[in-house]
Amino acid sequence: MPEKKYNSFAEFYPFYLSEHQNNTCRMLHFVGSFLILVLVTYCVLTSYYALLFLIPVIGYGFAWVGHFFYEHNKPATFTYPLYSFWADWVMFKDILLGKISFSQQQ
Repeated sequence: MPEKKYNSFAEFYPFYLSEHQNNTCRMLHFVGSFLILVLVTYCVLTSYYALLFLIPVIGYGFAWVGHFFYEHNKPATFTYPLYSFWADWVMFKDILLGKISFSQQQ
């Protein structure tokens, strides 16, 4: 069965959230995103940019552990890399603002 084609981020985001229903998966995404912000801030403040290579390791590492071991699905990044990247940060913001919680089922 072919994957659905999304014509806008507004169409994609509900699908993205449906792929992140597991509490631990959402928490791992949040922690990975937070650590990326910490790493980028550290690199900018110290001018030690060599550590920036860790961004994909941290970001994808935490997210993929969540998908493969807790959510048991294929990350949307494999099919929709740009929408998925954007959605990661929107979900991070929504968690920070309390619109999504670690214990909330979508």
